Amino acid sequence: MDSEALKKYSALHPKPTGLTLQYGTAGFRTKAEQLDHVMFRMGLLAVLRSKAVVSTIGIMVTASHNPEEDNGVKLVDPLGEMLHPSWEEYATQLANAEERELQKIITEICQKAPVNQHKDASVFIGRDTRPSSEKLSQSVIDGISVLGGQYHDYGLVTTPQLHYMVCCRNTQGQYGKATLEGYYEKLSKAFTELIKRSPSTGESQRHLKIDCANGIGALKLSEMEPYFPKEVLIHLYNDGTKEKLNHLCGADFVKVYQKPPRGLDMEPNERCCSFDGDADRIVYYYKDATGHFHLIDGDKIATLISIFLKELLAKVGQTLKMAVVQTAYANGSSTRYLEETLKVPVHCVKTGVKHLHHKAQEFDVGVYFEANGHGTVLFSKAAETKIRQLAKEEKDDEKRQAAKVLENMIDVINQTVGDAVSDMLVIEAILALKGLTVQQWDAVYTDLPNRLLKVQVADRRVIDTTDAERRALTPPGLQERIDALVKKYKLSRAFVRPSGTEDVVRIYAEADTQENADALAHEVSLAVYHLAGGKGAPPQP
Repeated sequence: MDSEALKKYSALHPKPTGLTLQYGTAGFRTKAEQLDHVMFRMGLLAVLRSKAVVSTIGIMVTASHNPEEDNGVKLVDPLGEMLHPSWEEYATQLANAEERELQKIITEICQKAPVNQHKDASVFIGRDTRPSSEKLSQSVIDGISVLGGQYHDYGLVTTPQLHYMVCCRNTQGQYGKATLEGYYEKLSKAFTELIKRSPSTGESQRHLKIDCANGIGALKLSEMEPYFPKEVLIHLYNDGTKEKLNHLCGADFVKVYQKPPRGLDMEPNERCCSFDGDADRIVYYYKDATGHFHLIDGDKIATLISIFLKELLAKVGQTLKMAVVQTAYANGSSTRYLEETLKVPVHCVKTGVKHLHHKAQEFDVGVYFEANGHGTVLFSKAAETKIRQLAKEEKDDEKRQAAKVLENMIDVINQTVGDAVSDMLVIEAILALKGLTVQQWDAVYTDLPNRLLKVQVADRRVIDTTDAERRALTPPGLQERIDALVKKYKLSRAFVRPSGTEDVVRIYAEADTQENADALAHEVSLAVYHLAGGKGAPPQP
């Protein structure tokens, strides 16, 4: 390592005094102007990680659904998964190090990890459409170059596309070609095969309005459109030509405010969906004949996919184990429907994609979605091999056809990470094959009314949770208070958890009516305010 070059370049990307950041589930995220030094240092870290695992590593410059002024960065591990937890610690140390300690910390990481300095390093870079992203990705390149790493800059891509490229590269092309064309071709070919099998329905069935959150999703969908079969008519809104990224639009806005995005006019019973800013989340929605808005979130997406896969697995007649993984935010009705009606095992894990992904890997077929619309399906190596073999060799026609549909599903799904484009194609294919309207899908079960709130606290660490974040261990007395409040309402539950990114405590409550869910959420927020060191004025109903 050339310590003079490191000194020289590091001085060009100085750390603002007094700034400390934490690498979390979403990597680093904050105001764009505070991130230059972090980008440079994550370039350094990616080279070290690449040498340590002797594989290509990804770096994505994005702040997903955050406001346009923010930015962020996250590293992608060899199979397209999130950075290993032990390296999140190194990322935090490196980002917060004073300039004079940089060399020392790099040396420490090299010893602890361990990193083989003599190996080559290779890094793939991608970025979203934020005004600050191009300059920040240049700082990443500086970091990679100082430590002698090779890099390929994909420029503007969705977050899931970068995850996909990294996986393709490290599986020597087994997962697909590490190019945008390769991605478009693989997904659209599998999708076209699926759509071919659908019972032909009226023209109107294939129209879909997409809110692209004024982000990267619009650019990439326009590039992909020529690959789609002609039956599919997508209409893009909030394409980034006029408005600001994520402003009053996008999956997060629609989910939180339970209303349509700005810039998209809905006719009754039209199928609509929203991506988030970096296209790794999707939610669907429609307006009924009376003008009432209906949100179809990640829980209902997971349910639709589970219904479909369960039918196919039954037809194929293999003893493949399928399960659904949720977090505590999943609506109680979805859990009940999956377990009691569909008879599919459901597992609850801590919030954060990495926990869901990790758990889903334990099954032959693992479906995971967060209520916010981030999710995918994982197939074990053994299950995938079996399905592909049956699609080729099975003598029984019905079984072979079912295996072929499963094989196409495997190819249209981006197994590396939640992917709005891929998830959209999966959903559209299932609705077409089952001949379902958006209303019929929505009617599979009725969501329990719920409410999300947050309370500002002096220090979020006073709250510690257990049982996949469904119960609070500290501060003393809080869980007992919540239990007593929950008892007052029918079909109710509530939980609190510290935010991963800011000093707030997030509150979730559900009950038999909206009025009761709101009242329960408010009462729990007061309990948090009084027992966990609330800041400012007490929460108002």
